Amino acid sequence: MTSSFRGASADSVAGLVEELPQVVPSADSASTVADELFSVSQTVRAEGSLRRFATDVSVPAEAKAGLVRQVFGGKVSEATLTLVASAVGRRWTAGRDLADALEHLGVVSAVRAADDQAARLSDELFAFSQTVKDNPALRDALSDPARTLEDKAGLVRSLLEGKAHPATVVLAIQSLAGTHRTVGVALAEYQKVAAEAHGRGVATVRVARELSDDERGRLAGALSRQYGRPVHLNLLVEPALLGGMRVEIGDDVIDGTVSGRLDDARRRLAG
Repeated sequence: MTSSFRGASADSVAGLVEELPQVVPSADSASTVADELFSVSQTVRAEGSLRRFATDVSVPAEAKAGLVRQVFGGKVSEATLTLVASAVGRRWTAGRDLADALEHLGVVSAVRAADDQAARLSDELFAFSQTVKDNPALRDALSDPARTLEDKAGLVRSLLEGKAHPATVVLAIQSLAGTHRTVGVALAEYQKVAAEAHGRGVATVRVARELSDDERGRLAGALSRQYGRPVHLNLLVEPALLGGMRVEIGDDVIDGTVSGRLDDARRRLAG
């Protein structure tokens, strides 16, 4: 979702993310704020008149903040009210960006709730996304329009609660909200946010066999040096690969598999 923000909206999101630690200093309160921001974002997305008023550049920021407190006062914490009031006082390239930004801020807050367990959160989000991808019955159940959101959330809780970090459960349930194209796309975005919140990149590594801890460490170190920041590895073992590995990081693809080299050789010959 972050890549969809442009112009004034991108600047506003950056400002809100920078403001978040000042308003929500503790991991405990971050969990509550995340839940509340997800709820507020749904309300803003559903209520067109509220969204239009809150993003109207001709309306003074004080009037917008007053409406926020009137609508959400007593329903959410003071920290959440402060963040939402700040959001409506900023400029947005498109009206829909406000709701998307509040959801994104909720994701960042959920990541902050994980505190020093950010690496675990990233691993669990990736593992759950792979579980959904590899299990057609589960994927269909989570995307079935005939099932209620509460029913789907209950299914996610039955799979994750007691086994995953609470922030993982919160974000897995939020991925059901339908604001991303699929649950898998949402989870990939959340993992990216989790990594970026701690100054890391994310690399998906496909290999024919499991890597040892030493091999993983050397690969992470090499990628970190190449990209100038720590890199979190998502490892996928695919026995069908003909040796080597394929690394995807951002828009870059490093294909060191035998099949990749053969394909490259064929393209060179054809050219």
